[in-house]
Amino acid sequence: MAKPEVIRLENIWKIYKMGEVEVNALRGVSLSIAQEDFVAITGSSGSGKSTMMNLVGCLDLPTRGSIYLDSKDISKLGESDLAQIRGKKIGFIFQQFHLIPTLSAVENVMLPLEFQDIPTDIARKKATEILCKVSLGDRAEHLPSQLSGGQQQRVAIARSLANNPDVVLADEPTGNLDSVAGANVIGLLENLWKKEGKTIIMVTHDLKLASHAKRIVQLKDGQIYKGG
Repeated sequence: MAKPEVIRLENIWKIYKMGEVEVNALRGVSLSIAQEDFVAITGSSGSGKSTMMNLVGCLDLPTRGSIYLDSKDISKLGESDLAQIRGKKIGFIFQQFHLIPTLSAVENVMLPLEFQDIPTDIARKKATEILCKVSLGDRAEHLPSQLSGGQQQRVAIARSLANNPDVVLADEPTGNLDSVAGANVIGLLENLWKKEGKTIIMVTHDLKLASHAKRIVQLKDGQIYKGG
């Protein structure tokens, strides 16, 4: 039985104005992503993959076209509504870890929970449990500067899972890591997909990394070239 659709892009155009020049970052892209899918979006620099991720992640709105999240058209929503959806529905993992240096690992993971007004004691307990899930329970009180790059990315993954999102968006998640730490991170993503039923959308230029996904969507010059 086919899984229900989580995200659908319909004839999406994203046009940036740079002075007198218009740049078509995406040109008529349509794509459907089902629940519990693992999709890698690939392409060379300038292909439109980061633009697509920003749209799928409710970080930006299209110039034309519609984006559906759980069958609801989000392409006309205001920033406060988009922020609510981001906070509850989507977890983000970036190439840069974006950890707050003055906060411990557990405090960094607590942040999304506190933004949703979860009481501090409950947020701390949940954040600690998630850190254990990514094998960092013994590093909960460490500052980012006391952690390796791979450990910092695992804290970032734990933070992305704090609100138990349905969808996890990973933008070049191993880009700043050595091969061993990178393998650990892709293993975590596969585990979230296979064992926890998360929908994973990963943006990467690395075809070897993309090969771990169930589907590969290749972009070229703002259009889907293969795999749509």
